[in-house]
Amino acid sequence: MSEQPLIATDVVEPVDETIRLLGICNACRYCEGYCPVFQTMTQHRTFAADTADYLANLCHNCMACYHACQYKPPHPFSVNVPSALAATRTATYEAFAWPGVFANLFKRNGLVVSTAIALGLAIVLGLTVLMNDSQVLLGTHTEPGAFYQIIPHAVMVAVAGTSFVGALLALTVSLLRFARHIGLRRRDLSRWRVWRQAISQVVTLEHLGGGHGDGCNTVDDAYSNRRRVFHHLTMWGFMLCFAATCVATVYEYFLNRLSPFPYFSLPVMLGSIGGLGLLIGCAGLFVVKLNTAREPLHIRGMGMDYAFINLLFWISLTGFALLFWRETQAMGLLLAIHLGFVLAFFVTLPYSKFVHGAYRGLALLKYAADSQGQATKGH
Repeated sequence: MSEQPLIATDVVEPVDETIRLLGICNACRYCEGYCPVFQTMTQHRTFAADTADYLANLCHNCMACYHACQYKPPHPFSVNVPSALAATRTATYEAFAWPGVFANLFKRNGLVVSTAIALGLAIVLGLTVLMNDSQVLLGTHTEPGAFYQIIPHAVMVAVAGTSFVGALLALTVSLLRFARHIGLRRRDLSRWRVWRQAISQVVTLEHLGGGHGDGCNTVDDAYSNRRRVFHHLTMWGFMLCFAATCVATVYEYFLNRLSPFPYFSLPVMLGSIGGLGLLIGCAGLFVVKLNTAREPLHIRGMGMDYAFINLLFWISLTGFALLFWRETQAMGLLLAIHLGFVLAFFVTLPYSKFVHGAYRGLALLKYAADSQGQATKGH
């Protein structure tokens, strides 16, 4: 008769399973040099929920520890650190979501995002049709301010602005609650060296190197930096698109230059480069996820991943469609469709996979503060 795992990991609370595995890993320490999770782990004798939540968000899910582990299933210890930490991350998002009534949105995120897309498209398309007669909606508009002939500026700002500010407020409150929970202190954030270390690790995605620089494990245990590359394309693509929006705002409100802007203007070039990065990055991440070993994954949380990269992909694709056909009769409908996807993104932002970047950033800030504090004590 084969031995059974000590704990059935599908029926326990994620944080309890994480605490169990941290105790085993801390005794073994074979993976101590792999990443900040294991380096931080060695500084503890016991683990509480706040430490488990912190380490779960510090993890970059490279899965190197799973493939190296001698206690992974079918061993009776049933050690599966990446899956347990991923489940705990999702539970963390739910625990600190604000308003709390929306915390359950993380559990069915794929359905939530799909519904938000449908509603966003319906709202914007409905407003577009109601506000325009067919000649305006299906007409050709090439002059500055043409977009606002389809959807008035005040309406566009009210819908997009309200949803964005609400999302930003909800995300900010949840981040403050999480920062307090993991013990990130104000004096830690006042030190430039802490910010410099954390920012460097964020912008380089250092820990997606798998602890050795060769990248994450693929389905056949080989190493590949593809996930790191596609993450870079997605992250920087998003940042360039955000920069394009900021520059466009400056153009309109301070320089009195209305969209649509010329093809070689700064907002269009930033948005085009960023949009291309999003298209390639999101498509690449989708393929990488399909070609990753299933065992170390938290399968129940995969819907959140797929929903988020799918939404970013369609925002970029519809943005390019609007750019290419903005001087045709299709412009009105393409504008409405693109804004529908953008509205869905804003509405779901605090309850989607977007939050993982912010939570991980806070975890890296704490890691930088703690590691520098340990170095100071050593001296």
